[in-house]
Amino acid sequence: MITSSTLLRRALLADAIFSGVAGLVLTVDAGPLATLMQLPDALLRETGLFLIAYTILVGWLASRATAPRPLVLLVIAGNAAWTVGSIGLLFSGLVAPNALGEIFVAAQAVGTGVFAELQYMGLRRSAGPIMA
Repeated sequence: MITSSTLLRRALLADAIFSGVAGLVLTVDAGPLATLMQLPDALLRETGLFLIAYTILVGWLASRATAPRPLVLLVIAGNAAWTVGSIGLLFSGLVAPNALGEIFVAAQAVGTGVFAELQYMGLRRSAGPIMA
């Protein structure tokens, strides 16, 4: 366990808020968004459902004064992987989004990368380990 720094808790909270909003929008409006951005409906809907579940974990971590270091590291690694995977998706040829779709995927990749960096900085500022 670690004592979460203020930066870590705020970065996790911001991640939870943005992920929760995105998850709801992508889940509820996947069809219209898919048409608008020329991205697969299933990709958007399943991403939204994942983000809703992810929001619960990250929100829980943000609410704790102490947090399990492995879970925080998992969130950071997941955000870094999401960033790389999103950019990879654009270059893979598996999807053919229009310009708006490319901007959407790239923007959320950059945002997720920023969260990963802020969370890593916050983790480095956190005190630990704490003995239970």
